[in-house]
Amino acid sequence: MTFLKTYADFIKVEHTLFSLPLFFAGALLAQHKWPTLKETFLIFLAGASARIVALVLNRIIDRPIDAKNPRTQDRHLISGKMKLWEAWLLATLALLLYLYAAWLLSDLCLKLSWIPLLGFFAYPYFKRLTKWTHVGLGLVWSLIPLAGFFAVKSSFDGIFPVVLLSLFSVFWLAGFDIIYATMDEEFDREMGVYSLPAAWGIPRALRLAGWFHLLAFVLIVFLYATFLSGPITVMLMGLLGVLLLVEYRMSNNVNFSFFQVNTIIGFVVLLMVLSGIKGL
Repeated sequence: MTFLKTYADFIKVEHTLFSLPLFFAGALLAQHKWPTLKETFLIFLAGASARIVALVLNRIIDRPIDAKNPRTQDRHLISGKMKLWEAWLLATLALLLYLYAAWLLSDLCLKLSWIPLLGFFAYPYFKRLTKWTHVGLGLVWSLIPLAGFFAVKSSFDGIFPVVLLSLFSVFWLAGFDIIYATMDEEFDREMGVYSLPAAWGIPRALRLAGWFHLLAFVLIVFLYATFLSGPITVMLMGLLGVLLLVEYRMSNNVNFSFFQVNTIIGFVVLLMVLSGIKGL
């Protein structure tokens, strides 16, 4: 069973916890009720498999950079824990599952399925082209609530609240990705890898991350003011604001922000949308 542990560690199963709540939040905003059991399973399958495709492509494309970075030299494709053909096989199997789930959801989902795939392929190259790579990741991440919306609704009717949630996702992820990039500031500058910490220095880049998180919170407040209601929703919104502030203030502890705080943020957003739709 060692190879299963290796594969699970490679694809970072726990990272799926960041994205899945946003899929279901998008679905909730689409039809104001929880998806059916079949839809729930297919959204989970599509979301989890898409996440695997994105991560594996990132690891494959970034091999030359990861091999030179002391922080990433222990990654599976660099250390030899996994062969390149195994990574491609894993990506192919995940891609087939993703397309199968999209097909079962609806013809529209299948027709739109190429858009996230294009984002997955493009993202690793952002850091080779622009210091605004963090916004690029946010734009890819913004597709998640939209995917949840179209998973249960085959039209654009009522899409505006999901657009607000997608914009929140842009600035939430862009802000955090700036924080994450502080770990590689010196390496990125020396190797010519683009990032805001490398281009501006950590203090200035972190200030922008703080503004991004503030803008993300403003978008959530606007979502509440226009489409949600209820005192529980207000409390969850306040908790979300605190968590975004904690993530920013704890920028020197990236692992804590990444694994603990980000996971909680995703589920708080989901609970906020669920309670807000019901008016709790």
